[in-house]
Amino acid sequence: MFTYDWIALFITFLGTMFLIGELLVNMRGVFAIIGFGFITVYFSGYLETEMFIVMMLVYFLGIILMIIDGKLLNDGTLAVIGAVTMIIAVGFSAPNWVAGLYSVIGVILGGAASLLFLKVFKHRKMWSKMALNDQLSSEMGYNSMNEKYQYLLDQKGEALTDMRPVGTIRIEDEEYSAVSNGQWITSGDKIKVVKVDGTKILVKKL
Repeated sequence: MFTYDWIALFITFLGTMFLIGELLVNMRGVFAIIGFGFITVYFSGYLETEMFIVMMLVYFLGIILMIIDGKLLNDGTLAVIGAVTMIIAVGFSAPNWVAGLYSVIGVILGGAASLLFLKVFKHRKMWSKMALNDQLSSEMGYNSMNEKYQYLLDQKGEALTDMRPVGTIRIEDEEYSAVSNGQWITSGDKIKVVKVDGTKILVKKL
């Protein structure tokens, strides 16, 4: 049993920060060992052997759910469930509500603080799909145009192939892959670029 309840905040903070940090950056297991040590101290300080094992398993189930999300799903659902599972594990392990509140705050702050590791260490690739899924489009208020193609907007050219709806166009002696806006465009038709989104070029027949 810890002498002061607030000590639980620092232990869960450091444990969670290093464990989640290991998921975010490639530290070859160093952060995982440090984080595991802090979390072991936390649960062993409050629980008897049987409950210690149970709550450790519940806590690390949350970590496993985050790993599964990062490796397979990449939509954030299991990661959120995992975070809630970790909070429940530390909260219910505390001997009173004050220590439990400190513990929960420690987990939340530790998870947030782990993001700082991304600014210093090499990122893991397991979260890259989630980043790609969060696309920023012009309709959402972001300029998603690739600078290489930005100047093509409103430019006129010629279809080099039939577009049904994808085909090849030529503008100023340069060839591009483009998509028609639903019209049937045949080779040789004059076209105009009506939208550019990233590297996607949308054209219409003149």
